[in-house]
Amino acid sequence: MSTDDPKPEEPTRRKLRTFPGLDPHRIMHPWDVKATTTLGRVPGLELATRKMMEYGLEKLFYLENTADNVRVTDKMFPRLHRYLQWGCKILGVEEPELYVNMEPVPNAYTYGHTRPFIVLTSGLVDLLDEQERLFVVGHELGHIKFGHVLYTVLAENIRVVIDIIGRATLGVGSLLGTGLALPLLDWYRKAELSADRAALLCVQDKEVAFRSFMKLAGGSREMFAEMEVGEFMRQIRSYEEADESTLNKIYKVWLTAFRTHPFPIMRANHLDQWIESGECKAITGLEL
Repeated sequence: MSTDDPKPEEPTRRKLRTFPGLDPHRIMHPWDVKATTTLGRVPGLELATRKMMEYGLEKLFYLENTADNVRVTDKMFPRLHRYLQWGCKILGVEEPELYVNMEPVPNAYTYGHTRPFIVLTSGLVDLLDEQERLFVVGHELGHIKFGHVLYTVLAENIRVVIDIIGRATLGVGSLLGTGLALPLLDWYRKAELSADRAALLCVQDKEVAFRSFMKLAGGSREMFAEMEVGEFMRQIRSYEEADESTLNKIYKVWLTAFRTHPFPIMRANHLDQWIESGECKAITGLEL
């Protein structure tokens, strides 16, 4: 670990620590580790991955992305480009391409296994402040750091892949593909928890992380002055307390089973636990 550059002009004047040699497995969320192991044992995974690559879905979406979105460079959205550079230096990640997509719904994603690229929607850029944008960029770089991108491409295209497998195997393979969908989405959600930890290492400020989650849950730039982080944290605790009965646990599983991302409140809670337990400080040395 190093306390050398980057020393950003935005979003903060603080000198940020860098972690180029940090073993990614040390900061991965244990749910992510377990889900990845489970996913590797699921029948049909190897076939689905092979078909996805065979039909060139990765290249197809890369070409669509470059044709439809604006690439971030030192001359195009230069502040976003600096966030990308800082995040890469902090996490020790080779710089991927970064794009902005004209889409009012706040979202960000990383795509591509052999040539990964990050996309931020204009709605997300407009919703977040400077520090929160670095948090989001750091989150997406985390997916690259942890090697999530291959399964992410598969998860994003699971319906197409199931159809391809079904036609290629006269319908037999579609049964395998259907059985793959739920564990793949389960992994996808849990991989987000690891990427949130990488994002925290980039901003090195838990307040920025919780503000980001709060805005993603229901924020508005116009009314953000009326939002309060302490109240948001109380909402997080009330959600956790709802696990007291078996029925509530079943409801939570059902509510999340078909989602690609965990609820923002759940993500905030897991990151808070990592900080409050002292595990984050023990691994990274960060005072948060």
